[in-house]
Amino acid sequence: MSGLEILVAVGVPAVVAALWFSHRFGWWRGTVDEGLPRILMYHMVREHVPGSRANKMRVRPADFEKQVRWLKENGWEFVTVSEIVDRREGRKRVAITFDDGYRDNLVHALPILQKHDAKMTLYLVADRESCPDWPAQRRVSRAGSDLSREERLTDDDVRELAASGLVELGSHTLTHVDLTQVDEATKERELAESKTVIEELSGQGVRTFCYPFGLFGDDDPARLRDSGYEAALTVEQGISDPILDDPMRWKRVKVSGTEGMFSFRLRMRTGLRGWKK
Repeated sequence: MSGLEILVAVGVPAVVAALWFSHRFGWWRGTVDEGLPRILMYHMVREHVPGSRANKMRVRPADFEKQVRWLKENGWEFVTVSEIVDRREGRKRVAITFDDGYRDNLVHALPILQKHDAKMTLYLVADRESCPDWPAQRRVSRAGSDLSREERLTDDDVRELAASGLVELGSHTLTHVDLTQVDEATKERELAESKTVIEELSGQGVRTFCYPFGLFGDDDPARLRDSGYEAALTVEQGISDPILDDPMRWKRVKVSGTEGMFSFRLRMRTGLRGWKK
């Protein structure tokens, strides 16, 4: 084999690999101003379910601890989302948020937070029993997924989380409803009653909201304000400016359970992963 043939044989795969790596991870993106808070999005902290397509929502406990430790060692201040609302200035602030209300948030996530004196904001489905299959609320084809079999927080669990001093409660509606698929009366009930239920359960004031599935109508931010909420989180990836951006449409940094620390650090730096996301 000639030198040119060897170069082609070795070089082409290397170029393809480099292009794939750049496309997937977007390492070339610039660092977003560290004065802008990072709002991280989690769902569960637990071991993976073999063969499950939802494992990206399950961050292993060992990986979660690595992430929290890295944040602490690199000077990030742990804050709640309400503290971002209140504190419009500062550097290197990070809010750890969890959606839905899975029991592993208490069993696995809280001990790690306590170990590192870190806070989190939990966006809780207020009525976790009346809707046994959350994924089916968006798409019937998702009914019966393994997510529907995940253990959920009890009311006593929620009280224990609230009593820890490290957990802020926010609303994720009453029944994890898709707000784009229900009438106005149902929306009003889902927004207002969920706030009341969580406040009475936890003894905390509920100031912020998270859209189920990240879906909402054009008028929903105004409805949230009318219901007493001060900020709301989407599932749009990125880093919002709490001063310039609409507080009812704040972006978050997704944390995947199927990626390692390299991806986590990139997302903390840029808010995104890959070419388009």
